[in-house]
Amino acid sequence: MKSISILLFIGLISLSTISIEIPTTEVELGKQLFFDTLLSKDSTISCASCHQPEFAFADTLAFSLGVRDQSGTRNTPSSMNMLSRPYFFYDGRAGSIEEQVLMPIHNPIEMDLSISELLIRLNNSPYQAAFQAIYATNPDSSTLSAALSAFVFSLESPGNSSFDEWMKGNTSAMTAEQIKGREIFNEKAKCFDCHFGPDFTGDEFRNIGLFTASDTLGDIGRFEQTQDSSDLGKLKVPGLRNIAVTAPYMHNGMFKTLEEVVDYYDNPKQFVHGAINTDTLLQEPLNLSQEEKDCLVQFLHALTDSTYLK
Repeated sequence: MKSISILLFIGLISLSTISIEIPTTEVELGKQLFFDTLLSKDSTISCASCHQPEFAFADTLAFSLGVRDQSGTRNTPSSMNMLSRPYFFYDGRAGSIEEQVLMPIHNPIEMDLSISELLIRLNNSPYQAAFQAIYATNPDSSTLSAALSAFVFSLESPGNSSFDEWMKGNTSAMTAEQIKGREIFNEKAKCFDCHFGPDFTGDEFRNIGLFTASDTLGDIGRFEQTQDSSDLGKLKVPGLRNIAVTAPYMHNGMFKTLEEVVDYYDNPKQFVHGAINTDTLLQEPLNLSQEEKDCLVQFLHALTDSTYLK
């Protein structure tokens, strides 16, 4: 790769010297863009500011901070294992990753940079040569989306977790507690009813009992997109791979640990009163013992794949 240094206007009045390596593949280009603060209005944050590799491309804050330290309104989900997802964002407002990757850039609370302004920046930077080499065209919204999407699609868990090894026949890969936790996950705790498949999500929208009319919990969720009253408070079910490193949890980041999450699902009504449109799966307490809760948490830890966490 060739290193090029240039002068580039950042924002409206400041001038900075930057140096980048020219990527030669679509995934490399997408990765470099993903980590580049050039994609934000004031060049202070990148996609990776909220989607951090060491936390399975999620964040450690309940609500991530955008430009000018503005707080988001929902917890940042992991960007891993997106290849098979039919919807994106908690409310499913994006139907493809190609659509999704551009939205945070022009969102005024997140990166607050119009796509047209970003394209001017890219076309006056070393990235222009990379786009020409890879796509035989200058940067535009289509190729920008393609590059970022290619990188996100590359973030698939390769199946090296303790659970995966156990499923391949290595009986010592999971502890006795984790094996018992898997049984609880599939049966008594009813987790499998929503979290199934290779990535532990059915890609459905569910109301888990956090929707109320209060200011703190009143997220209307999927209803905002469909205007169907049956969708009030429903949010996309996330995958559970690497869940042990993506705290805090829930769409509002209300729980700091998996233990708190399991306590919640054991009896949601103990935590939230006056919930509306709660899923029928959560109407009755699970009555899990403390031992069962501990085993369930241990199983969730077995879903961690360290490949991308370095």
